[in-house]
Amino acid sequence: MTAAAFAASLGLLAVSHRRCGRLASRLQSLDRTARRVPSSFAPRASSSSSSSSSGARVPAPVAPPCLDERSSLPSKVKVALCQLPVGEDKRLNIANARAAIEDAAKDGAALVVLPEMWNCPYSNDSFAVYAETIGPAPGRWTGGGTHTNGAGTGKGVTNDDEEDDDEEDEEAESVAMLSEVAAKLKVVLVGGSIPERCATTGALYNTCCVFDSDGTLLGKHRKTHLFDIDIPGEITFKESDTLRPGTELTVVDTAVGRVGVGICFDIRFPELAMACANRGAAIMVYPGAFNTVTGPPHWELLQRARAVDNQMFVLTCSPARVPGAAYQAWGHSTAVGPWAEIICTTDEKPGRVTCELDMEQVRIRRRNMPLEKQRRGDVYQLRDVGAAE
Repeated sequence: MTAAAFAASLGLLAVSHRRCGRLASRLQSLDRTARRVPSSFAPRASSSSSSSSSGARVPAPVAPPCLDERSSLPSKVKVALCQLPVGEDKRLNIANARAAIEDAAKDGAALVVLPEMWNCPYSNDSFAVYAETIGPAPGRWTGGGTHTNGAGTGKGVTNDDEEDDDEEDEEAESVAMLSEVAAKLKVVLVGGSIPERCATTGALYNTCCVFDSDGTLLGKHRKTHLFDIDIPGEITFKESDTLRPGTELTVVDTAVGRVGVGICFDIRFPELAMACANRGAAIMVYPGAFNTVTGPPHWELLQRARAVDNQMFVLTCSPARVPGAAYQAWGHSTAVGPWAEIICTTDEKPGRVTCELDMEQVRIRRRNMPLEKQRRGDVYQLRDVGAAE
């Protein structure tokens, strides 16, 4: 090799190392955003599962409970995605949502999903007007909208973000309805999202509440990535004009299995789904309201990408398109399987998408194509520092 060629090779190697360093730095930024999962939900890595096999995930990934042969969780889960029309009458929106959940339960659904911002029009002008104060999870919302951290009735419980405020709790009519109907109908309910007002700071969030089949609020996900876009001549929208971004990721154990949650724009960031899958989520749910500009090229594409990336089910639920509304939702609520196959979907009109998830498919796909064992931890690294070790 000539001296010039040798020098060129050294230069290329230096560039490669710099690029790998930048990639590692970006991936390690997840250290600062991964959620410290509450101990009541936190799955622990098996002592027999070591990150040294691939070095790609720290700690090593946790298998979904549905993949454990000893698990009592259902092997098949009937799902209903309720694509609701949303208007300015909040009480009517709540009544429509309740009716849709009841119809889904009568049809045998065990997991029911609502759309993003189902209790109010999707606009910055509406978020503060329709906002509700939501207590911390886990807990139970009972008659009158009061929140308790156990069975029965009682006053609200508090944490750093929420205060015991009966007057504000009384106004949480959307959340109270979700808890009540989940308990009454014995369904797991991913309650879409509503605008949430922090009781202590007054800050507004786009928040999804997840209720178990006994009505317990298992967790609430505050939209992590805000929808701030400017496509000249087509659409401009900035949630950050009124909303604050959440700072934690959300994985919860439910009666149908371990579920990860994102909201709409969150689906564009694969790191969020990767972290949830790493904590054992076999189902990823995204209430979302893509519009008629971004919906056609990206809505289905992103769902299938997140599903095949993580070999998991991905469920999305959109509001129906309302003629004349300022914001035109794309609709097309969809369920995608771990092989990126479309299981069921719909158009833009009001309706319900119903299908059955065969949870065994997650195990089969991960066995047939063991991506987790093939990750190159010597080249890149993902640290899930927020999870229980």
